[in-house]
Amino acid sequence: MSNKLFVGGISWNTDEESLKAFFSVTPEGKELKVVSAKIITDRETGRSKGFGFVEYETEEDAKEAQMMFDGKELDGRTLRVDFAQPQQDRGDRGSSRPSFRRDDRSRDDSQYAA
Repeated sequence: MSNKLFVGGISWNTDEESLKAFFSVTPEGKELKVVSAKIITDRETGRSKGFGFVEYETEEDAKEAQMMFDGKELDGRTLRVDFAQPQQDRGDRGSSRPSFRRDDRSRDDSQYAA
């Protein structure tokens, strides 16, 4: 298990500061040590994609937070909280355009030789 939680169902009105504050204290008032809170945004528009991650100092705090906050409401939205999965290798994220480098040609140019 890890100390990083996936948080789904985040309102577009929620910012990283309020997300971190919400996940820092249980409903009973116990303080949890949040290392970071990150809301994932669309790279073109900058708008929230509605999910993010909260990382805790310890695995125990993350376990407690997962049980406490899954299904709770923040800014009018019900949150889904679970342990984050390791990020998968998404392969080459470069251009999808074909390469036109000279040494990549597959045709036989010997017929054009002088």
